[in-house]
Amino acid sequence: DYRVKKIIIDPGHGGKDPGTHGSISREKNVALDISLELKRIIEDNLKDVEVILTRKSDSFPTLNDRAHMANQVGADLFISIHANWVGNPNVHGTETYVMGVHKSEDNFKVAQRENEVILLEEDGATAYDGFDPSSPESYILFSLSQSAYQQNSLSIAQKIESEFKNRVGRRSRGVKSAGFWVLYKTYMPSVLVEVGYLSNE
Repeated sequence: DYRVKKIIIDPGHGGKDPGTHGSISREKNVALDISLELKRIIEDNLKDVEVILTRKSDSFPTLNDRAHMANQVGADLFISIHANWVGNPNVHGTETYVMGVHKSEDNFKVAQRENEVILLEEDGATAYDGFDPSSPESYILFSLSQSAYQQNSLSIAQKIESEFKNRVGRRSRGVKSAGFWVLYKTYMPSVLVEVGYLSNE
């Protein structure tokens, strides 16, 4: 009888944190546009589902703010929208992440890049219990955290990547796990979606 009744959509970055960039785009703008469109699609097709955005404009909510909002409203699902970047301009495709230990250097770099927003926050050094996004040792705390929502997070992540691949013909790079602070602090099934590579025109 379980139903998703409330979804938090989190457009990554924002304000003084532009995220990554392409030749004509900034991640914060791409993430917001996609999040607004996703909200509209859900509301048009699932009338009984409430959708809340962590930001509706070019503002700068902290990672803690985003997770706190999701927990405060009792969301059933948390979806964080991002866009990727890599030095090789030929790489393309989607990736959906769940909370977990990054098993590859590439996954660690993605998590590190998304977590580095902490360094832009005024009290970043203290607000995150000494967590240093550039230190591999800091991520040990994630590996010690056992999430009760892991299976459901994995299930929705697999569905998202399946839709990218089979429904709209995107290249799916699969479901991956890494230590994202915003997923670590949300107490519900949660995923972080990298919708594509801005480094690939």
